[in-house]
Order: sequence, then C-alpha cells, then structure tokens
Amino acid sequence: MKKLLVLCSLLTASIYGDELGDILSTNKELLFDYDFQSNELESDKLSKSWINPITLRYGKDYSTQFGNQTIIVGTFSIVIDQPIFRSGGIYYAIKYSNALRDANNAEITFQRRKMIGDAVSILFNLEKTKLEQEKLKLLIKNDIIDIRQKRDSYNTGLLDSSFLDQAILKKNQDEIALLEMEFNVLELKQRFAILSDKKPENLKLPVLKLIDKSQYVEKNLELKVDRLRAIQSEYNEKITWAKYLPTVSLQGRYTDGDINPLFVGPNSILQEQYYNYGFSISMPIDVNSFDDIEASKVEKLKAAVQVIDRRETVEEEYQWIYNSLDILNKKIFLAKKDEKIYNSLFRVTKNLAEVGEKTSLDADIMHNSLQIRKIDQKIYEIDKQIQLLKLYIRVENVL
Repeated sequence: MKKLLVLCSLLTASIYGDELGDILSTNKELLFDYDFQSNELESDKLSKSWINPITLRYGKDYSTQFGNQTIIVGTFSIVIDQPIFRSGGIYYAIKYSNALRDANNAEITFQRRKMIGDAVSILFNLEKTKLEQEKLKLLIKNDIIDIRQKRDSYNTGLLDSSFLDQAILKKNQDEIALLEMEFNVLELKQRFAILSDKKPENLKLPVLKLIDKSQYVEKNLELKVDRLRAIQSEYNEKITWAKYLPTVSLQGRYTDGDINPLFVGPNSILQEQYYNYGFSISMPIDVNSFDDIEASKVEKLKAAVQVIDRRETVEEEYQWIYNSLDILNKKIFLAKKDEKIYNSLFRVTKNLAEVGEKTSLDADIMHNSLQIRKIDQKIYEIDKQIQLLKLYIRVENVL
C-alpha cells in the first residue's frame, strides 16, 4: 500500500487542461467563471471601501425675501471628506479584503472540482454497472444450466421439487437485478447530462494513484479555505479595534457660485470661486465597543480552532481512504486466488467432459464462474478509483 503518489494519471492531466478538465457543460463553466469574476470585483471594491466618494453638487436658490424682486443664486461645489489615518484600520481593511478574496476563490475552486468529481464518479459508476451487467448475464447463464440440471434430476426422482423452485427463483431474481441495472444506467446518464454536454461513452476513464498524505494535507482545498478564513478573522479583529481608535480626516470644498447681488458693492471682497479646507480628529465613544471587540476576538479564536479541527478531519479522511484501499486490494487478491482455482477446475472439468465423465454444461458453469471472478477484479479496481477520486477532488495543483 505504500505507493507514493504521482498524479500522473489521465484525470490529473485532464483536470488541468485535457478533455476531462472540460467535462462540465458550457453553462456550468460560465457560472463558475462569473463566480470568480464577481469575487474579484467584490474584493477589489472592498479593498477601496475606505476611500470616501467625492461629492459633486450643483444647485440654484430662488428667494423672494427682498422686496418685489427674486434673487437667483447658482452654486457648484466639490466636497471631499477623506480619512487618511484610522489607527491601522485602513491597512488591515486592505489585508482583510485580500484574504476574503483568496478564501472565496479557494471555495469556488473546490466547488468546481467537486462538480468535476461528481461527473467523473458517474463515469466510473457507468463502467462499474456495465461490468456488473456482464457478471449478471454470466450468472443467469449458470442459473439456466442449474435449472436444466435440477429439472433432469427432479424428473428422474433424484431431487426434491424445492431445489428446482429455488433455482428458478434465483434466475428470476438475477433477471430482475439486471433490469434494475438498466434503470441505474439511465439514471446515471441523466445525472451526467445535467453536469456535462459530452457523451459519456466518448470519454476515457482516468487512472488514479494514491496521493502522498503530506501533499494531500498541504494542498487540501477545504483546509486552505479555513486557513484563509482564520487570517481573515485576524484582520477583522484588528479592523474592529481600529474602529474605536482615533481617526484623522482631511476635508476640502471647492465652491463656484453666484454672489447674492444684494451683497455686491464697490468694497465687496466676496469671491465667486473659493476653497474651504481643514482636518478633523475623531474617536467614537460607544457603549458596545467592548462587546464588539470581544466578539471579533472570539471569531478569530473560533476560526483558529476550526483550522486545527479541519486538519484532523482531513487526516482522518485520508486514513479512511487508505484503509478502504487496503481492503479492496485484499478483495482483489482473493478474487485472483479464486480465478486460479476456477481456472484449474475448468481445465479439469473440460478434460472430464471430453472423456464423458462430466457434461459440457458442467464445463460451461466453471468457465462462467471463472469469467465472473475476472470481472470481480475489474469491479474492485473501479471501486479503488472511486475512493481515490474522493482525495483528488479535495486537492489542487498536485503535480
């Protein structure tokens, strides 16, 4: 079982640019592309959220206060009120937005890989069902032979009718199971069509190998998301602290406006165009500040514990897959042993049939049983691939 990983299989190549990497339908890929674009834009917007908008304003004021004339005054202004220092809050807000973007990207990547994994898993199950159908057809052939032999023995009085009934019932059950598999194939193809617009029969199955545990843990996408969420929580705690510390802001205003004609005179010093500017220092006094800061601290601690818990879960997932592969390898070993036994029995039975000590039907049963054990090995190999796929969809860029 100690096989080091080499993600050299077709799926590895495929997920990174071969046909299985494009297994999802065009609409599914578009949705993921839009998710990535939306995340980038939202993160970019968040990183600039500390920059206040510049306000442009134009207005006209009509007044009839002075006698019978209407005084009209038009004003255009540009107003800026921009914090330039928030006790580190601006810096951590930018860091927070970057961590949020990376965490969301990792989560979207994981969702995409899961969907690809679902589609590939369906391909494996289609192949497995095909093999199980072949196996059932061989079993039904043996059932028919068994019924024929038991009917002959029953007709000659050598066998009770209950044995013949059981043989007939066994054949009926196997035929029903074969029909149910046809239904399963239809269901699998329908599920595949939801995810992909390709024909499953035109796609090659990947050949996966065991990923090294250290690489699996290092590249695990769920663990990566939790790590980034923890970093995000650390920055959020600092942002929360800074929110209740002093803030320095610059204010500026440019005005271009009509002067009220009542105030215009030879000695007037009023300007149509002028500037107002200054700065302010502010600090909120909020009764909820302590609770707010403590809540952000708790979230940070919770996120840190989540990383530890996730790592343990990831390691347990790997160990479970590793153990399941060990069991499947044992099944394959036993099936190979049975294959050798049935191969020997088939040769003996065939030779006995040639000299008349056994019938050709006995040889057919042994031959069919031999083929069934060969098919079982292929089914177990596909079961291994399905287990390995559970590891592959949770990692990225393991090459």
